[in-house]
Amino acid sequence: MNLHVQGFDLPLKHRFTIAHQSREVQETLIVRLEDEGLYGLGESTTNPFYGITLDNMQETLEKFKQILLSGEWATPAELWELGKEVFQSNPFAQCALDLAAWDLYTKKQGKKLYEYLGLNPAQIPTTNFTIGIDTVEKMCAKLKEVDWPIYKIKLGTAHDLEIVRELRKHTQSIFRVDANCAWTVEQAIAYSEELAALGVEFIEQPLAKDNLEGMKEVYAQSKLPVMADESCIHESDVEKCQGRFHGINIKLVKAGGITPALRMIQQAKALGMKTMVGCMTESSVGISAIAHIAPLLDYVDMDGAMLLAKDPARGVQISPTEVRFPAGPGIGAELVS
Repeated sequence: MNLHVQGFDLPLKHRFTIAHQSREVQETLIVRLEDEGLYGLGESTTNPFYGITLDNMQETLEKFKQILLSGEWATPAELWELGKEVFQSNPFAQCALDLAAWDLYTKKQGKKLYEYLGLNPAQIPTTNFTIGIDTVEKMCAKLKEVDWPIYKIKLGTAHDLEIVRELRKHTQSIFRVDANCAWTVEQAIAYSEELAALGVEFIEQPLAKDNLEGMKEVYAQSKLPVMADESCIHESDVEKCQGRFHGINIKLVKAGGITPALRMIQQAKALGMKTMVGCMTESSVGISAIAHIAPLLDYVDMDGAMLLAKDPARGVQISPTEVRFPAGPGIGAELVS
């Protein structure tokens, strides 16, 4: 068995801004796990908000390499458990390895990942297309550039309602809004009424991630469902979201990969919450992995590769009406360079 890692720069079509960061290029790490003439690919992006860099992901993977190559694991879930201690401070690196392990494992089984999991790709919900923060004029231009049935609008400015009002003039598509921790309790409750009237489906992460007491009030009084993102990183966070959020948005890179995400989805459903998986502007490697587990979800945000000016990989093809998977087993992504 061999492990190879490589960093890539992912240039974006447009500068991407949310409430707490902005970027024109997204760095990402792609892992290649080889065994018995087959290979699996996995990916995780860097993230300054969480202190994740290419260097510390590579360093963490190097620390785990001896255990990985020992062959003392048979399934991705067993590998994930072996890495819990090493990857505790860097779940992003664990995600890249976990995705590669699932790709390799299902290739060995001769099945696509969704087939191995017993899922029906016809049940994949339509992904939203994300409009990052910008001037109102530029946000409208981005919306017009891509005709899509569902848009996620990034908010967290001094004129959030004005943005949504203006965007609504240009489309009848469903809106979702994501404040990325930027609002107060009072703002979230007050905004929810007008946002509901403007055709918004739900509000994602309105308050600071640790303001769980405030979220009780928002949950009780909001005119719209509220979804957790930054408040739901790890498996232990799911239960804390009950009674504070109507659903959770799981990011594979933050959770540590597909293995814990499957457990988080199951737990959230058992608690009566909606489930969503979101992306972090990954290439087609990471996006293809999300697509395979998407039949389990109520909502999905897997537009990352669509936001790129150049994608170093190819994989699933996403349209408003379907997700097309490449031929062959595994996740189906491959590097083109």
